[in-house]
Amino acid sequence: EYQWKGPFYFIQGADPQFGLLKAWTHGDTNNGDDEWGEEIKLAEQAVQAINKLNPKPKFFVLCGDLVHGMPGSRWKKNQEQDLKDVLKNTDQDIPLVFVSGNHDIGNTPTRETIDGYCKNWGDDYFSFWVGGVFFLVLNSQLYFDSSACPELRQAQDAWLDEQLAVAANQKCKHIIVFQHIPLFLSKPDEDHEYFNLDKSVRQEIMEKFHKAGVRAVFSGHYHRNAGGSYKGLEMVVSSAIGCQLGQDTHGLRVVVVTEEKVVHKYYSLTELGSHGIEKELLDLLAKQ
Repeated sequence: EYQWKGPFYFIQGADPQFGLLKAWTHGDTNNGDDEWGEEIKLAEQAVQAINKLNPKPKFFVLCGDLVHGMPGSRWKKNQEQDLKDVLKNTDQDIPLVFVSGNHDIGNTPTRETIDGYCKNWGDDYFSFWVGGVFFLVLNSQLYFDSSACPELRQAQDAWLDEQLAVAANQKCKHIIVFQHIPLFLSKPDEDHEYFNLDKSVRQEIMEKFHKAGVRAVFSGHYHRNAGGSYKGLEMVVSSAIGCQLGQDTHGLRVVVVTEEKVVHKYYSLTELGSHGIEKELLDLLAKQ
């Protein structure tokens, strides 16, 4: 879909992370993830809320940390199977887009952990078009720590440059990026910590995105809502479907794409399930 066809919207979710609630409550984030009944219920609530929406979203993107178990950990396979069983109930007309997070491929990913993810969930980076808008899914772990697979980081970098050149040639309406780890949480020059990317890497990516005209980057990882902007590039950090580490509620973000702008709002699962999308956003969709 290279051509603009009018406004549309998609749903962004992040961090269903089956197993974290119990692990976090018990203070054992390495081995405490042996129960995830609560997360199953939350993921089911998310799918039910999305299925009720009218008009339907163009797609549902999950920005990483699908489950809590790290590669090779005891419960990972069961957690993944349970998540797939929940997601299978998503309306057949709403495609699912998966983004790899640190729990999906490891804090220091290897070729093996990335291959395992790809077999299970699809490519770790790829692009797609929806109605004249160009979307890029990136593997942010390669920016966080590619020490065990530097050649994969180089491959993604080369691919990204190529894709941004394609987008420029095709005169797309907007470029929107999905990745798990935010570039930054509130300020482009904030210090590096666990929840954002290293400053030098971040600066390079932000500048590349800015030059290419990327409109927004959507991510998860923080389990809280946050965000800011860099030279017109918006960084949107969405809280989790699963375990909350701040004051936000379990929720999903509704993102409306119009010819001029990208407008979004975070809804709690309960709110979206019982009231749907508010009139202001629906009005944007109706404008042709």
